[in-house]
Amino acid sequence: MRSDSVTAVAHRGAPYRFRENTLDSLRSALSLGADAVETDVRLTRDGVPVLLHDETLKRLWERERPLLSLTAAEVRELTGGGVPTLVEALAATGDRRVMLDLPGTRDVRTARRVVDVVREAGAADRVYYCADAAAMLAVRAADPAAEIALTRTTLAPARPALLEAVRPRWLNYRFSLVGRDLVARVHDDGYLLSVWTPDTRRSLRRLLDLGVDSITTNRVDLLCGLRGT
Repeated sequence: MRSDSVTAVAHRGAPYRFRENTLDSLRSALSLGADAVETDVRLTRDGVPVLLHDETLKRLWERERPLLSLTAAEVRELTGGGVPTLVEALAATGDRRVMLDLPGTRDVRTARRVVDVVREAGAADRVYYCADAAAMLAVRAADPAAEIALTRTTLAPARPALLEAVRPRWLNYRFSLVGRDLVARVHDDGYLLSVWTPDTRRSLRRLLDLGVDSITTNRVDLLCGLRGT
């Protein structure tokens, strides 16, 4: 695979330039050349999907409040509008690809709420989903047509029954696990290989040389500069 064909995915936008998972961060990443943006989605107490990786507002917004204890209106007030809704994020990314990571999702009801918002926004054809097996099983149950990247944190092959149930297009590995043998195995099995989240020039170059299909990174500008060189 040519390195210039690797999909450059911006991890939570451009977090070296703007606060992660904000509209400014997503827009900046796209302006830097990202093919897609990756963002985390959780539900508020009243079931509104918003962009937040953590269970609480503490790390990014210095508020000791669990997201699930807050309504969307309360989140907006506590963060000065800094935490966007999924609807706002989909509007801000135009027609560009969006990878939704669903940390903490374990039930079909939660997954269905996210899938429904994506559908209602007319974005189903450009959104794909990533997370662990439990979350991706929930997404598959909510949307039989969803494009899925099944996240893997071990080199042990996924169980055939799991792959049959999830039907992923991508296998999504931590970058430090990836070597030539894994690339060959994933491709031989008929999947695309995505990796997360290398940020150094050396790591990015190694993965490009190995022939992975997609790289999710906090430094999408660096990745875009390395492609094809």
